[in-house]
Formats: sequence, C-alpha cells, structure tokens
Amino acid sequence: MAEIKNYTLNFGPQHPAAHGVLRLVLELDGEVIQRADPHIGLLHRATEKLAEQKTYIQSLPYMDRLDYVSMMCNEHAYCLAIEKLLGIEVPERAQYIRVMFSEITRLLNHLLWLGCHGLDCGAMNICIYCFREREDLFDMYEAVSGARMHAAYFRPGGVYRDLPDSMPQYKVSRIKNERAIKQLNENRQGSLLDFIEDFTNRFPKLVDEYETLLTDNRIWKQRTVGIGVVSPERALNLGFTGAMLRGSGVEWDLRKTQPYDVYAKMDFDVPVGVGGDTYDRYLVRVEEMRQSNRIIKQCVDWLRKNPGPVITDNHKVAPPSRVQMKTSMEELIHHFKLFSEGFHVPEGEAYAAVEHPKGEFGIYLMSDGANKPYRLKIRAPGFAHLAALDEMARGHMIADAVAVIGTMDIVFGEIDR
Repeated sequence: MAEIKNYTLNFGPQHPAAHGVLRLVLELDGEVIQRADPHIGLLHRATEKLAEQKTYIQSLPYMDRLDYVSMMCNEHAYCLAIEKLLGIEVPERAQYIRVMFSEITRLLNHLLWLGCHGLDCGAMNICIYCFREREDLFDMYEAVSGARMHAAYFRPGGVYRDLPDSMPQYKVSRIKNERAIKQLNENRQGSLLDFIEDFTNRFPKLVDEYETLLTDNRIWKQRTVGIGVVSPERALNLGFTGAMLRGSGVEWDLRKTQPYDVYAKMDFDVPVGVGGDTYDRYLVRVEEMRQSNRIIKQCVDWLRKNPGPVITDNHKVAPPSRVQMKTSMEELIHHFKLFSEGFHVPEGEAYAAVEHPKGEFGIYLMSDGANKPYRLKIRAPGFAHLAALDEMARGHMIADAVAVIGTMDIVFGEIDR
C-alpha cells in the first residue's frame, strides 16, 4: 500500500486572519497541522537603513509606522535611546504626559487586538464594541498632535507641546441634527484632561461589556482554552515578552522591573496567567486594559495640579519658543540650525526598551557624533513570537492556527522592518 504523504497549504497572505502580509505554509495530515512555516518579506520597510540617511528628528515619524497600532510607544523607546546618548533630563510634566499617552496607546492596541481576535474566531459584535472606544482614544491623539494615528508627538527631551485647553467640537450637518450634536459634544466642553477623565470613568463598565460577551462564552472557550500552550520555561527560552510571557505565568513587566519616566511612581498591578494558553493570554490583556485605565487616572490627577515645561530648555536639542525667537537673534539661529541640520549626538551606543503593548520594544542606537545615527537596530517583540508559531500550532487544527496568530497580536510593520 502506498504511503500517504502530508500535503502543504498556503495560509495567507490573502487570508483575512493572516492580517495583511503573513504567508504561512502549513504541512498538514488531514486537517491537523504537522508543521507551520511563517514566511516574511512581503512588507519590507527598510526603516533601520532609512534612519542612517535621516536626522534624528526626521526618523521619528518612521517609528509610528512600525507597529501602526502602538504609535506613541514606538516613539517613546526611540526618544529614550536618544536621551540616553545625549544625557539630557526630561521635565517631569513631560514624563507624566508620555506615560499617560503610552497607556492610552496600550488601550488602542489591546482594543484592536480584542476586536480582531474575536472576529477571527467568529465573534462579530466584540469588534464593533472595541472600535466604539477606539474613536474616543483617537480623538485624544488628534487633540494633542493633530493626527489620529501617526502622531509624531514625543520628542527627544519631552513632547511636542502641552495639552490643549479645549476639545474639538462636532458641528451640525445634514446627517446629524442639533440634538444629536449636543449629545456628541456633551463630554467635550472642557479641556483634553476633562475628556480623558470622563473616558476613564466610563471605561471599566465597557470592559465589563467585553467580558460579558466573551469570558464565559462557551464557544469562545472552546476556541481558546488549551490552544497554543507554552510553559513558563519555554516562553523564556523562546524570547517571549509582554502578555505572551505573562500569560505563561512569568511576572515580568519593564514598567515594574526597569521603570522609565515616572512609571516607578504609578500604582498598578501586573496580571499573570496560569495555563499559558490562548484563553489565559486573553484574560491577561483584558486585565491590562483595566490597569492602564488606573495609570491614566493617576496621570490626569497629577497633570491637573502641576503645570510646567513639557520639553527640555536645551535649545541645541529642542526649538526655542516663538517669543524667544522674535527677541533673540541667537535663538533664531538655533531654530534654523535645528530644523535644517538637526542636532549632533555624542559618540557612543545606547539601548532603550519600553513595555510596549506587544512586549519588549527596544531601540539600539549607535552614534559616531554626526547628526544622524550610524546604526539603528529595532528589537521588535512580534518577531520572537512569530518564530514560535510552528511550536504553538503543531497538533492543532487549521482553524486553531487562526486563534494562535490572534493570540500573538502580530502587526507586520515591526516584524518585517
């Protein structure tokens, strides 16, 4: 009798659960996965090479486009690395603003992950619920930076500008009448901080809604419990970070173990899983959203009481104010030099990492004293996670490969950088 051979199947890049450009070659025995081989290279952004030709500030918007769901967290790591090399102090108010927006970014990321992960596994409504909240968070981005996604708001030495005193208002149109507009503008009457505080008061109940839809849903549990199990030892050996590592029961969070900016002053808990499966990683990320909400609340309270500068007063690194430029020729020259030539960074190398929504996101910078990096290397959390896809998917069905991809929270911009 002839030997029955396994057959291979191309899963993606066109498959909706492959999230854009993941090509997964599955070796199957019937419908059981024997081997999963992820292929990358369909979205090469060349960010690391491009950075060698750009000034430090010109490379900052590229960071937004790496993991385009965790924009300001990418900027955060990049700015921390430059600040390490420059040896400059960041004003405390700027640190609080950075931490607040890093946590707003974590919510943005986890909401997209939850909506898409649910959608991939067959839960439709959760996606609509999550995108409802993302709209408010995008409004916060827009109010502070002018952009809804690619903010380019963080700067070496602080942030681009202080928080605005008013929120943009909806206007009456053919689609929306006066009554509807009044309702939409109800929580936009004050400052950005008022708007953020209103959101933090509402958000815990909204997370309860997500949990009502999924946590005890038997179909959701059938799709996630016991799928893609990774032991704590194996998670560490595979280079897992973030929720992928904490889901396996390892309590490791850079905000606690290697705090940066003002995270050491924040009161929050680090959720950890027990079983190391897809369901545990779901529970960890949902609890992370609640903890991020706590951090944002603390930042709002502090920022209300403590005005101050939001960027360094070193005008070789940050531009002078408009008033200074109009009264001092020296400051005007600094301004032109900064935006035409950029600032020079002392020779040396530095590595800075942040607790990105997907794990440890690190920037390794090497400077030869010029106005642009000699070398930039990005440590993307998703790259190590994707490498473990074969191990996590073996022995599962094709449909479970979708749940495994979802639990990793993969965005290809950072993986194929």
